[in-house]
Amino acid sequence: MTDHGDDELSSRTGSPDKEGRVPEERSLLHQSLAVRELIDTEVSYLHVLQLCASDIRSHLQQLPQGDLDVLFSNIDDIIKVNSKLLHDLQETAAREEEQVQLIGNLFLEFQEELEQVYKVYCASYEQALLLVEAYRMEPRLQREIQDTIEAVLPQAGSSGLSFLLVIPLQRITKYPLLLQKILENTLPDASAYPVLQRATSALQDVVTNINEYKRRKEVASKYTKVEHLSLRERLARINVHTLSKKTTRLGQLLKQEAGLVPKTEDKEFDDLEESFHWVSLCVTELKNNVAAYLDNLEAFLRFRPQEYDLDIPGGPVVQYCYLARDLQLQAFPEFKQRLEALVWQPLCSLAKALAGPQNLIKKRLDKLLDFERVEEKLLEVGSMTYEEEAARHMYEALNSLLVAELPQFKQLAVRWLGQILCTFVTLQRDLAKQVLQRAEGSLAQLPHHHISDPAFRKLVEDALGQTSHQLHAFQENFEKVLPPPTTQPLLPGAEHQVQALLSRYGPGKLYQVTSNISGSGTLDLTLPRGHVVALLQDKDTKGNSSRWLVDTGGHRGYVPAGKLELYHMVPREEELRGQARPHRDSQRQTPEPTLASVPSVPAVTQVVAVYPFVARSSHEVSLQAGQQVTVLEAQDKKGNPEWSLVEVNGQRGYVPSSFLARAPGPALWGWSLPS
Repeated sequence: MTDHGDDELSSRTGSPDKEGRVPEERSLLHQSLAVRELIDTEVSYLHVLQLCASDIRSHLQQLPQGDLDVLFSNIDDIIKVNSKLLHDLQETAAREEEQVQLIGNLFLEFQEELEQVYKVYCASYEQALLLVEAYRMEPRLQREIQDTIEAVLPQAGSSGLSFLLVIPLQRITKYPLLLQKILENTLPDASAYPVLQRATSALQDVVTNINEYKRRKEVASKYTKVEHLSLRERLARINVHTLSKKTTRLGQLLKQEAGLVPKTEDKEFDDLEESFHWVSLCVTELKNNVAAYLDNLEAFLRFRPQEYDLDIPGGPVVQYCYLARDLQLQAFPEFKQRLEALVWQPLCSLAKALAGPQNLIKKRLDKLLDFERVEEKLLEVGSMTYEEEAARHMYEALNSLLVAELPQFKQLAVRWLGQILCTFVTLQRDLAKQVLQRAEGSLAQLPHHHISDPAFRKLVEDALGQTSHQLHAFQENFEKVLPPPTTQPLLPGAEHQVQALLSRYGPGKLYQVTSNISGSGTLDLTLPRGHVVALLQDKDTKGNSSRWLVDTGGHRGYVPAGKLELYHMVPREEELRGQARPHRDSQRQTPEPTLASVPSVPAVTQVVAVYPFVARSSHEVSLQAGQQVTVLEAQDKKGNPEWSLVEVNGQRGYVPSSFLARAPGPALWGWSLPS
C-alpha cells in the first residue's frame, strides 16, 4: 500500500529525474538537428561545386583559359578535400552515440588540408571579381555567361558568376558556426565537449589564417608590380604626402647610421635575403652569359668561308666545304632555335619572376623604417594614430609573407635554374652528336681516316709544330729590322723652338704631341697635334704617372702622358746631301738612309713591306705596312744593296731594302701521311 501511494504521489507531483531528462533530451534533439544540418549542407555545397567544375566550366569555353583558371582557381582541389570530409561525416552516422565526438576529431584531422586549399582560393577571389566586372562591360558576353549559369543553377538568379564565386568563402566561414551550434547543444560534462571545443577553435583559426594570408597576398600584389615610369610620370606622382614619408624615412635611416637610435636586427630574414640575393645574382650572370653566347653564335653563323673560293687544291677542302655547308644550313640554325626556346626564354621568365620578390624586399626596408619610427613613438607617447597602426600592420604582414614564402620561392628558383642548366648541357651534347653523325661520311673520304688515334694525334702535333716553326721564322725576320722612327710633321716655324729645347734638354727629353690636347685645369696646357715639348717630370705632384710636367719653350704645365711619344730627329735633306758629297764615286739618285744596314733582300718577285715609307723625292715610291711589293732590282744603280728598285701599284721607285721582308711560303693544304 505504501509503495502504491508513493507511485501515485510521484505521478501527480512529477519525478525529479524526469524533469532533469527533459532539457537533456531537448539538447540532444537540437544537437542531432545541428549535426544533420552540417551533413545536409555539406552534401548540397559539394553538389554545387561539382556542377561548377563540370557543367558550368565546360560551357564557358568562349572565355580565355587564363580567365577560367582565375575564376575557378583550385576548385578541383576543394572538391577533392570536401568529398573526403563528407564521406567521413556520413560514416559517423553509424556510430550515433559517438557521432559528435567523431565529428570533432574529424575537423581537427582536416584542419590543415582545409586551410591550404581555401587559402589559395580566397587569395585569387579579388582578381576573379575584377574579371566579373570586366564581363559586365560586354553585354553580349555577360548574357551568354548568365544563360549558362541559369541553365545549370537556377537558384543563382541574376547574381550569376558572383553567386558562384562567393560560395566557397561562405562555406569555410560557416564551419566554425556549425560546430559552435553543435557545441552549444552538448552537455559540458560530456566526453565530446572538449573535442568540439578544440575543433571549433581550430576552424576559427583556419578562418583567421586565411584572412591573414589574403591580406598578405594583397600587399604582395600591390608591391610586386615593377613599373617602368618615365621621369615625367614619376614627378607627377610626387605630392606632399609622399615627400613627407620619404623625408621621415631618410631621417630615421640617418639616425640609425649615426647610432642615435637602435636598428632592428632580424637574423632570420637577413639570412634569407642573402641566399635569395645569390640566386638572383646567378640568374643574372647566366642570362648575360647566354646572351653573349647567342651573339657569338649569330656571328659564327654569318661567317661562311665555304662559300668563298679558298684557292686551295681539292681533296679535303671539298669535303670540308660540303660538311660546313650542311652544318650551316641545318644543324647550327636548329641548335640556335632550340637554345632560344628552351634556355633563353625560360631564363628571361625566371629573371622576370625574381623581380617581384626583389621589389618586395626593397619595400620591406621602407616599411621597416616606418615600423621602427612607430615603435619609437609608442615607447615615448604610449599611443599611435590609425595611419601609424596601419603602417605597423603593413610591415608585419609584409615581413611575415617574406619569411614564410621566400624560402619556398628560392627553392623553386634554384630548381628552375637547375633545369635550365641541364637543358643547356643536353642541347650541347645533342649538337656534338649530330655534328659527329653528319661528319662520319666526310671523314671516311679524308686521307688520314684509317690512322689510329695515337698516330693521328702525332700527325696533328707535327703539322702544328711545322706551322709554328714557320710563324716563328717569319716573326724573327720582322724583328731583325728596327722599327723606323714615326714622327709627326712639325708645325710651321717650330724649328727654332725645337732647336732651343734640344740644346737645353737634349734629344732624350723631347716628346711630340700625337693628338690635340685641351687643358681642363689651371695647370693643364692646351697644345696642337705635332707640338714638340721637353719632359721635366714623368708624374704630377700627387704621384700620378698619367700626367707629365713639360716645357713648351715658353710655358710649363701638365699634359696627358698617353698623348706624347718620343721625338726622333730626322736629318734635313741638305744635311744628307752634305754627308754624301765626300763620296764622289758613290752619288745616288736618292739620299742615303740613316737606318743600320741589314741583310739585303734577294731578287725575288714578291716581298712584303714591313714598315710604311713616305717618298721624299720623285725617285722614291711610298709604301704601306703589309703591302705586296714587286722587287725589280735588289740594289741601286751604283750597286748599293741598301736601296731596292720596286714596283708598287704601277709606280716604280726606290725604297730602303731594310723596309722589305720575305713572307714564309704557305704550307701545302692538309697533312701528309707518315711513311
